[in-house]
Amino acid sequence: MKKGFYTIIAAQFVSSLADNALLIAAIALLAVIRSPSWITPLLQIFFTISYVLLAPFVGAFADALQKRHVMFISNALKAGGCLLMLVGVHPIVAYGVVGFGAAAYSPAKYGILTELLPAERLVAANAWLESATVLSTIVGTMLGGALVSAYAGKLVTHLDLPVIRTAADLAMFAVMLVYAAAALINIGIPDTGARYPNRLAHPAKLTSDFLHCFHVLWADKLAQIALWVTTLMWGAAVTLQLLVLKWADANLGLSLSKAAVMQGVTGLGVALGAAAAAAWISLRTSLRVLPIGMLAGIVTIAMAFYSKSLFPPDAGIRVASFTVPLYMLFAWPLMIGLGGLAGFFIVPMNAVLQHRGAALLSAGHSIAVQNFNQNLAVLLMLGAYALLLIAKLPVQWIIVVFGSFVTFMIWLAKRRSAANSREVDMRALVEE
Repeated sequence: MKKGFYTIIAAQFVSSLADNALLIAAIALLAVIRSPSWITPLLQIFFTISYVLLAPFVGAFADALQKRHVMFISNALKAGGCLLMLVGVHPIVAYGVVGFGAAAYSPAKYGILTELLPAERLVAANAWLESATVLSTIVGTMLGGALVSAYAGKLVTHLDLPVIRTAADLAMFAVMLVYAAAALINIGIPDTGARYPNRLAHPAKLTSDFLHCFHVLWADKLAQIALWVTTLMWGAAVTLQLLVLKWADANLGLSLSKAAVMQGVTGLGVALGAAAAAAWISLRTSLRVLPIGMLAGIVTIAMAFYSKSLFPPDAGIRVASFTVPLYMLFAWPLMIGLGGLAGFFIVPMNAVLQHRGAALLSAGHSIAVQNFNQNLAVLLMLGAYALLLIAKLPVQWIIVVFGSFVTFMIWLAKRRSAANSREVDMRALVEE
């Protein structure tokens, strides 16, 4: 890998760590102000809406400046959103500010890979990026869980600090510092030398340019499949992130701090799956992973029916001075397996979309179109999740609905891919 690649990975790790700890901290803040359960999806909705509304502009923004500078500005905005929550702004509004920064960060994060590396290194680079993201998910969710635990609450009470009144405030302050550290790391990323025309000088033209880019990617026989499934899986993954917390509470009886560990365990599986994809899947053979996406949907449905009620109440294994419940020993492999399937599936699809998008468009515009589609899916799925919560549908059946939907949609994508392959040589498109 070229000089600077590992600095990008380090910056992504630290920023993503803060992203995952922030979600736990924000949910804890909602609990402090006694918000109803259907408010929780609104956190992610307000976070995501910036991706959709700013999609025509963030690609041009990422291309107009050096991408390391865009990443610095974005992490500074995220830290500002945390500060707003600390001073009493409602978490939903402040989370929207964080989303504004994240929307600008994403095209720069992925676009810089296509500037720095040749096409044949993109699957490996994405595996590094996904592995760093997933490792940060594990550390970030566990850090968030620890910072909102009862022990942290007692510590805050004893310290009697200004502004920091609860464990949720402590978590938010820590996340703000981590975002600041990520911004500092961004400064160390070298200039890739890539330069693009500054389209920000003509904002009225950006929307029409974006619509053109949108059409180009969806019309391309190869890009449309990768865009289809990454859009679907991103929407499902963000929704499932909240569903896992709800499922761990309803089916396993875990508190928020302990449920965050289950998210981390799932992240470990994603890292393993991403590493396996980097070792076994090339850009040319990437479409072979489509059935793995269907399998991930089926495993999600199975997860809905997993519960501690399936095991004897006191069954467990003694480890040192602790007894690990038997239902937890089986829950961890289930979550690792689900994460592994998702990681093995999404890494090659991301690489195909990045390569094909950069070949057809600029790196920044391609990633902006991808983000628009993926986050529109997030808005729709989170909206559906909120409605199902308002309707008081049990979490078990909410998971079944989402798992079935994902499985069916990837099956349709597989059929479309087969039809496209009869019209054009898909492997030739990868090599263009």
